Amino acid sequence: VQLQAYGGGLVQAGGSLRLSCTDSRRTSSNNAMGWFRQAPGKEREFVASISWRGGPTIYADSVKGRFTISRDNAKNTMYLQMNSLEPEDTAVYYCSAARSAVSTRDVRGYRYWGQGTLVTVSS
Repeated sequence: VQLQAYGGGLVQAGGSLRLSCTDSRRTSSNNAMGWFRQAPGKEREFVASISWRGGPTIYADSVKGRFTISRDNAKNTMYLQMNSLEPEDTAVYYCSAARSAVSTRDVRGYRYWGQGTLVTVSS
């Protein structure tokens, strides 16, 4: 599995961004996938997860109602639509492929990680 996350950037508070994560080796289609983020000086935290079928999905309370995770297995790509962004969402966002087909918020349930993409939300 080789994961590549992209789509980060600088946005004003209240704005939107869509992150994408591609699996160039096409081996994660039977696995759940997830997004995590790490802000400066903080530990990596769970954001959202999606099962290999595209549902069910799990969200961190801090992003519920604002972020939407989705995937297109035909394109080997996962997405994170982020709306109503807040300065507290500023972080490096990482995509990951889980060890199983079931979505999970537990970081130990993830085996493969892509490089991060930086999201900066200005106030």
